[in-house]
Amino acid sequence: MKFIPTALVTFLFITAAVQAQTPAPAVKPAAPAVVMPPQPPDVAAQKFGPDGKVNAGFAMSHERFVGIAKEGKAQLVFLGDSITAGWGSKKEIWDKAFGAYAPANFGIGGDRTQHVLWRIQNGELDGIKPKAVVIMIGTNNSGQDPAEGIAKGVTAIVETVRAKQPQAKILLLAVFPRGDKPTGKLGAANEKLKQVNAIIAKLDDSKNIIFLDIGPKFPQPDGALTKEIMPDFLHLSAAGYQIWADAISPESLSGKRM
Repeated sequence: MKFIPTALVTFLFITAAVQAQTPAPAVKPAAPAVVMPPQPPDVAAQKFGPDGKVNAGFAMSHERFVGIAKEGKAQLVFLGDSITAGWGSKKEIWDKAFGAYAPANFGIGGDRTQHVLWRIQNGELDGIKPKAVVIMIGTNNSGQDPAEGIAKGVTAIVETVRAKQPQAKILLLAVFPRGDKPTGKLGAANEKLKQVNAIIAKLDDSKNIIFLDIGPKFPQPDGALTKEIMPDFLHLSAAGYQIWADAISPESLSGKRM
């Protein structure tokens, strides 16, 4: 029989006793979620994450757009959310349709009216003198804001563009239709956007601001959007962007009637 040295037995006994008396480390409670105050759609605001900090992607894109504006080359500016940002993956259509106008795409995914308003109040329209600005924004507000509030947000954007770029013609697009999943049917959210469009259509002055509704150009058999044009019933496919490009003529970009 093999004996364990007395010193080792004593050490093991003391170690076990200490471990038994040592309380388990306290579990650090999770940091409480930061509750951000609601953002009115017509009051300029940055986009924040769940941690209460400014969304990093939003901040990076904004700084990049400010840099493009400072270069002073853009003659045609697109303002909007992910639907506008989506032009970035449709370069061939974009270049063919708008390349001659020295275009700049200032679209950020997830943006609402208040975010675009903040962006253009904070540098994205400084340093350039575009001939035309295309605006399409508001669908991301539809989940929580009333139609009147969304329309106020769009109006504030248009007024800010006019103040900062009085020489530019504004092509104000109706908010594109959106369908419910999984059918693509045009439901309550789309009805709200139709109300928004009816209000902002009144901003058209036939001179400096032209309102254009190309929603009916997107196929809607049986009152539903198609996956061929809007795969998720919100964002456009290449075919959808081609419809958009075809709908914006040189005449509309110059402020003349189509």
